Amino acid sequence: MTRPRSVSPPGRTAHAAGGERVRIVDERLLSDDWFILKKTTFEYRRADGQWQRQARETYDRGNGAVLLLFDAARATVVLTRQFRFPAYVNGCADGMLVEACAGLLDGDDPEDCIRREVQEETGYAVRAPRKIFEAYMSPGSVTEKLHFFVAEYAAQDRVAAGGGDIAEGEDIEVLELPLAAALQMIASGAIQDGKTIMLLQHAALIGLERLRAP
Repeated sequence: MTRPRSVSPPGRTAHAAGGERVRIVDERLLSDDWFILKKTTFEYRRADGQWQRQARETYDRGNGAVLLLFDAARATVVLTRQFRFPAYVNGCADGMLVEACAGLLDGDDPEDCIRREVQEETGYAVRAPRKIFEAYMSPGSVTEKLHFFVAEYAAQDRVAAGGGDIAEGEDIEVLELPLAAALQMIASGAIQDGKTIMLLQHAALIGLERLRAP
């Protein structure tokens, strides 16, 4: 971890004007080892008009995209299983999580990102990804916003083995499951990843046939 130092808040002013509710007082960089951890002191105008000084730490790892591959005709979905160290240290026995394919944008358009990530992780070439919504996943401390996609797949779309990028420490297992089985895995606790639960429940609510078209 780097030594904390003051940094100027980008695109923000230390003075509120007009209808502003937040004014930045100070920002300190706590770590930039992998992603960016900052501590920010700011003043927030409450509903009663009073200004209250607060301090928060935010972790900025960039925005990301996630996609659920589905086959409406066979009522199946493609998911992945991989080791997640933060889950391991927080009580997940083996650290292995079942997830929908996802990745950080790294400067790319969300659709370009998810096409790249899906092929790298699962081996499937994505024909027609369709964005369905966006969501902040942990807004109390993490800045990341995810772009959620769905896309149909067929057997002939499997153009590579998948498995992820060894250089990035990825060792990904590809799973093809009936949607009903995946939903049961949520109920049993076998699927605990938030973004994956959101996509699977959306698919169950809408129905795979209706998920095929806007």
